[in-house]
Amino acid sequence: MTRDNRVCLGAFAGAHGVRGEAKVKVFTADPGGVAAYGSVETEDGARQFNLTVVRQIKGDFVLVRAPEIKSREDAETLKGQRLYVARDALPAPDEDEFYLDDLVGLKAEDETGKPLGIVKAVYNFGADDMIELVNIPDVKGVRLVAFTKILVPEVDIAQGRIVVSRDAIDPEDPAPKPKTDEH
Repeated sequence: MTRDNRVCLGAFAGAHGVRGEAKVKVFTADPGGVAAYGSVETEDGARQFNLTVVRQIKGDFVLVRAPEIKSREDAETLKGQRLYVARDALPAPDEDEFYLDDLVGLKAEDETGKPLGIVKAVYNFGADDMIELVNIPDVKGVRLVAFTKILVPEVDIAQGRIVVSRDAIDPEDPAPKPKTDEH
């Protein structure tokens, strides 16, 4: 698999028990999806796993086992490793649906069509999905924008663009500093 034709399904979150079972944070709509599309591999492609979901645990976490994980210590070394599957192993999204990875590389525009940079990455730090915008005209650095319908009201994969609320990019003016008496 090349990096361009893979989708991240989850990430190892630590060991569980003494027999090499591992906790995985899943990034799929169905928690079992992390094991539903065949073998997965680490980001660097160095290791592959044939996962079996044992059960769902709290939130977006599942307990998995794999013949390639031999011990608790082996499972612990995997913590933080992201799991990828070949893009063509996934079902095609329904009309008006897309995979979050499809957003990477899209042009961002504000509500009036003015450029707002490029989507560099999509993250999930535990709450909502966030998109990272880079190369924003007249803005230093990057901006992280919550991927909500209010802040990103339009996604047009076919046209290679998204609409992002200008308010998400331009922070409000900071509160004026109080005047101090100068003696």
